[in-house]
Parts: sequence; C-alpha cells; structure tokens
Amino acid sequence: MSKYSEIALHAVKLVHANVVTSPVNAWAEASMLFYPNNESSQKKSCPKSSFLGLCEEGRVKNINAGSYTKSKDNKAYALEALSLLRVNPNLSEKELWNNISSKKYNQQMHVVLALFKADLIS
Repeated sequence: MSKYSEIALHAVKLVHANVVTSPVNAWAEASMLFYPNNESSQKKSCPKSSFLGLCEEGRVKNINAGSYTKSKDNKAYALEALSLLRVNPNLSEKELWNNISSKKYNQQMHVVLALFKADLIS
C-alpha cells in the first residue's frame, strides 16, 4: 500500500471520528503524519484532488458532499475509476490508469483503490 493510500484511509478515519470536520483538513493532517518532513509530498495535488473529488461528490461513506477541490481532471479520473471498479473490482492501479488516461500516473488510483477495497465508497 502506498503512503497516499494510507493518507486517504487515515483522513477518512479522522472525519469519521470527528477529529476534523472537513476532508480538506483531514487530508492535510494525515499527509503531515505520513510525510512529516516533506512539504511537497504533503501538498501533492493529484492524489489529494482525487480524494477530495470523491468526497465532494458524496462518494466516501459518511462524508457529506460539498465543495472541496477545484480539480476537475483528478476528480473525473477518480469517478471514472470507481465505475471501472464496479465492473471489475480486481483491476490494479496500473490497469485502472491505463483505461482512464495516457498521461503520466501520479498516485490517483492508489487513493481510489484503497478506499474501494476498504469499503469506504458509497
């Protein structure tokens, strides 16, 4: 499991435990935990935007839909990955990405797959 997978899972736990109320703040707190000395990794936008895009659409269990990200692309990638996983839940991160985009992969599918496998997707 990648660190970004772990960040996504921890961020959901923070919101579910009412430690923070916003998925934006939950991601920030979780990313500091997993990357305490690496600010660029804490702020890496692609996995963060994928997570926040799923939250924004109300697709993460027990996190209210809202306005959490300005990213259209990473949100769209995450939502498309969910559609693919519903058809074939055995797809890997690489297989998901290859079905979605020809751009350079940047950890988005690790986030989606971690949430899906943890049954945190609604």
